[in-house]
Amino acid sequence: MEYESLCEQIQSLAEAEPHYVPLLANAAALLYDALPDLNWAGFYLMRGNRLVLGPFCGKVACIHIALGKGVCGTAASQNQTLVVSDVHAFPGHIACDSASNSEIVVPIRQGGKVIGVLDIDSPIYARFSDEDRTGLESFVGILEQTADFGELR
Repeated sequence: MEYESLCEQIQSLAEAEPHYVPLLANAAALLYDALPDLNWAGFYLMRGNRLVLGPFCGKVACIHIALGKGVCGTAASQNQTLVVSDVHAFPGHIACDSASNSEIVVPIRQGGKVIGVLDIDSPIYARFSDEDRTGLESFVGILEQTADFGELR
């Protein structure tokens, strides 16, 4: 995977427009287009005590996710990246799209707290590797350093 190139591209996009809405929209499109075997790539953002759907590419998605629920809510509440090879075996999995079989979720942090997550789904079981984890954590790290998350902080 060309994560170095993806990181360079998101850095350039952030320099052109650091506001989080257009930046996350372009980030979702960039990942969805560049990574093979995906059926959803996007963001959920913290609003109060739950995650709310943000910019994404893919089919219609769940709008609200409680902390601790599903892969996204669990990654946010535990403040750690989760790689799930079979989402159907994940306790409390939320099936927004029945075609999704594996998932990776990376928390986005500002000021020491989780303000959202990057969520990527695939119809392929065990689609996401350690290389994906490392690459996507670096990608999110650039967003954390460059994006103007304003009221989400």
